[in-house]
Amino acid sequence: MKIAIATRHNLPDWEQDDQPFFKALTNAGIEFDVVPWDSNTDWSNYDLCLIRTTWDYQERFDEFTLWIKTVSQQTRLYNPEPIIHWNSHKSYLRELEQNGVQIAPSVWLDRGQGYNIKEIMQAKGWQKGFIKPLIGANARECCRFDTDEKGLAAAQAHIDRLVTSEDLVLQPYLATVESFGETSGIFFNNQLSHGTRKVPVQGDFRVQDDYGASDFPYQLSEAEIELATKAMAYVCDHYLPASEDSLLYARIDFLHDPAGTPYLNEMELIEPSLFFRHGGQASCDALVSAIKAKIKNKE
Repeated sequence: MKIAIATRHNLPDWEQDDQPFFKALTNAGIEFDVVPWDSNTDWSNYDLCLIRTTWDYQERFDEFTLWIKTVSQQTRLYNPEPIIHWNSHKSYLRELEQNGVQIAPSVWLDRGQGYNIKEIMQAKGWQKGFIKPLIGANARECCRFDTDEKGLAAAQAHIDRLVTSEDLVLQPYLATVESFGETSGIFFNNQLSHGTRKVPVQGDFRVQDDYGASDFPYQLSEAEIELATKAMAYVCDHYLPASEDSLLYARIDFLHDPAGTPYLNEMELIEPSLFFRHGGQASCDALVSAIKAKIKNKE
């Protein structure tokens, strides 16, 4: 049994979270190579290719799409190609919402259209707003704003600049992200492994390591687990190949309103950080077991 673990060239030295997982693979007798996704590699030499730290794909999306197609023809890719395509554009949140999965209240701003942010905010009664593109990661082009004259002018300029070429979503700003943070559940084969809570530096909303955020172990609430389970069931029913019955891995992120009600904020099915540092050995072993089960089911 030999697998490829897809990464990027020049992965930052600080990224060490997968090291316990690599050790668990070795302990289980699974050979693996950590390979840049855009390298000249014969992927058919591997029983499976696991996408991990391909963290430059957003800037090279057309190339990455071709790579996904190539790898899928040579070996088993996880998560599978249809899942990657579906998850690469955050319009999936709109689809989940339409099918009963609770996300934050949203206004969808389609590319090529014109929008008056002041009128929208007044109609919604929102005092603070948040804009993000539907293709992106690591808080790229996100905009938090107030509804005073300065804030609305900045938000309008932000929309006008981006909407000519990108789809966007406008939501009320959930200020609890600054104190409580964003929570995440990590699932392997649709089973909960562990949770984490990511808290930004004071006054910020960005929960990524790159911006100095902290993270802690976290036990998901029943409401969060219910949301995650419903979302995963929908995705599996509609986008998994017929030969599959579960997602190999998923990280599902939540924001919360002031009353503590969770909203599904992101469903990370391509290359999420899995926070093994908070799941311990059991989480590493869980992913290894899930990989072995996928390979065995294909034999």
